[in-house]
Amino acid sequence: MENSFKLIIVTPDKELYNGNVVKLSSESSDGKFGILPNHMAMVSEVIPTIVNFQDVNGKEYKCFTSSGVIKVRKNEVTILCNAAEWPEDIDKKRAESAKKRAEDRLKNKNEIDVKRAELALKRSLLRLNL
Repeated sequence: MENSFKLIIVTPDKELYNGNVVKLSSESSDGKFGILPNHMAMVSEVIPTIVNFQDVNGKEYKCFTSSGVIKVRKNEVTILCNAAEWPEDIDKKRAESAKKRAEDRLKNKNEIDVKRAELALKRSLLRLNL
């Protein structure tokens, strides 16, 4: 049995992470979940969240990921998402502006896509809390 699994986090613009890890936690529309080596095969939607994982040397990582898909198969986990950022790469001013815009939209619900505004608010809050 393997003691680790390969993790790849990819966006349309970049590969954020590619390496071997021993555990991972994330969140889907069904709730929080964890992955350990030799996890059963699965595909699931991921929602904007903070992904936590630990590499084979014991180093802990946290990153923001937006909406996407996670695929687990044969000790390889791939997260394909629209955006992914390390804490130090988050533009706090931009996240604050996005938060304010989303809050304003949600206050005036008349002619907006409420679901879209709620997701924008969640993304901005996750970035700021990371």
